[in-house]
Amino acid sequence: FQQDYFTDENRVLKKDPQQDYHLEYAMENNTHTILAFSRELHTCDTNDKTITESTVRVIWAYHHKDMGEAGQNYHGSNRGTKSLRLLNPEKEEVLSASLPYFDLTNKDVPVPDKDTTYWCQMFKIPVQNEKHHVTKVEPLIQKGHENLVHHILLYQCSSNLNDSVLDYGHECYHPNMPDSFLTCETVIFAWAIGGEGFTYPPHVGLSIGTAADPQFVLMEVHYDNPSYTEGLIDNSGLRLIYTPVLRKYDAGVIEAGLWVSLFHNIPPGMPEFVSEGHCTLECLEEALGAERPTGIHVFAVLLHAHLAGRAIRMRHFHNGEEQKLLAYDDEFDFNFQEFQYLKEERTILPGDNLITECHYSTVDRIRMTWGGLSTRNEMCLSYLLYYPRINLTRCASIPDIMEQLQFIGVKEIYRPVRQVKNLWICVAHLFLTWPFIIKSPKQYKNLSFMDAMNKFKWSRSEGVSYNELVLKLPVNVRCSKTDNAEWSIQGMTALPPEIERPYKTEPVICSSSSCLRCSLFLTLLFVVHVTASTIANIGPF
Repeated sequence: FQQDYFTDENRVLKKDPQQDYHLEYAMENNTHTILAFSRELHTCDTNDKTITESTVRVIWAYHHKDMGEAGQNYHGSNRGTKSLRLLNPEKEEVLSASLPYFDLTNKDVPVPDKDTTYWCQMFKIPVQNEKHHVTKVEPLIQKGHENLVHHILLYQCSSNLNDSVLDYGHECYHPNMPDSFLTCETVIFAWAIGGEGFTYPPHVGLSIGTAADPQFVLMEVHYDNPSYTEGLIDNSGLRLIYTPVLRKYDAGVIEAGLWVSLFHNIPPGMPEFVSEGHCTLECLEEALGAERPTGIHVFAVLLHAHLAGRAIRMRHFHNGEEQKLLAYDDEFDFNFQEFQYLKEERTILPGDNLITECHYSTVDRIRMTWGGLSTRNEMCLSYLLYYPRINLTRCASIPDIMEQLQFIGVKEIYRPVRQVKNLWICVAHLFLTWPFIIKSPKQYKNLSFMDAMNKFKWSRSEGVSYNELVLKLPVNVRCSKTDNAEWSIQGMTALPPEIERPYKTEPVICSSSSCLRCSLFLTLLFVVHVTASTIANIGPF
């Protein structure tokens, strides 16, 4: 039989007096138990969790004996969890098994025994005689490396390169990395841990094979090795499935949010801290006004943060009026990041602005958390898949640094003159050096910005005040084209829009009458597979 139970803080199962789960189908044989059940998304039951478009951590357990009058049997090792988006509509387009594909995979990359490694490898897209469309991208993660490979980004590189750049890979963002890597600024695809393959909608594809399409691409793989395991060799990558049957539109990707740098920082000991990255009205006005005055259409979004991330929202404003959230995940799971298909495509117009709003918790940290590449650092990014493709690859912001310094009491700074190879790395990622040294007051003299921020005695109230400050700071606009080009608004200072904070979700009105009229249901299929060896040990069902 099937019943609705809930658990308390002592993990004791209790029968729910309001039975909201309904068995739709059940089947059992010698190898499988299958249950299909349904419930309303909003049950108005305090013992039930409301089901939204956010990540849901599904917990499952089973025992080979049915529950008796004495209560549940202990499941032992027959248990597990899986993060899912139960309401994320899947694209069920059936692709022909005969469609051609090509793989972009690393070849025996030695993963260093250090916390974080970004490995870059250049590839050449197979030469095509004419335009084709990529219709699906699948991750090819080496078996056993599911937790090692944190994310993969694919960048379009300059078309002026030649095959000499294909000889070897190199650690990304390194002073000695090849100069050719610096030409790869345009993200054309993104995959993150926990995600599965992505299928483009029937009317959209990633264009390859023409002069305007990527000829050389850079694959960036983020290896997360917190245990400093030695001797790891990796061959992970991506598979791109394509077709000569063209879709109506070419897909593009816009990276939006906070530029990854030390300007983004989070005090320690904070149960809630909010950061915002702005895809500004000024950038979208210029880029869309020149390229696509009628707007672009977003059909999927990937929300990206690291270990301190708890929730991410993509807020959309048109003519100053807030629209429905473009995408959100109020139960963000670092180990489950994938593109969310939008139920309805969203049009972004000139003069709109987008805000990537990230919520963090640093209650278990005693030092500042910095924007950066490691999973112990933080990011606040959104990747927007849209059509038709325009010449806009990045729409982001950097908060002003001076008022952050003033908050902790810094009065004077100076900028030491240094010779730095690959200045682009210093400016874009700010992890090789820091351009500020503090002159006064005395307690911070000759300290770097990072050292001073860590020395400051952060209390929870100071953290709240600092959060209020940074959300109102002027931002430096990042507005990038392909081939390292920039829109004229790049580098300009803009004020963040005056918006309602925090974002207020629409309340769910619960009453017996409203619940009776509720027509939104979720049907779940639960399948237990029992191996032959297990059956031999426990006997038949």
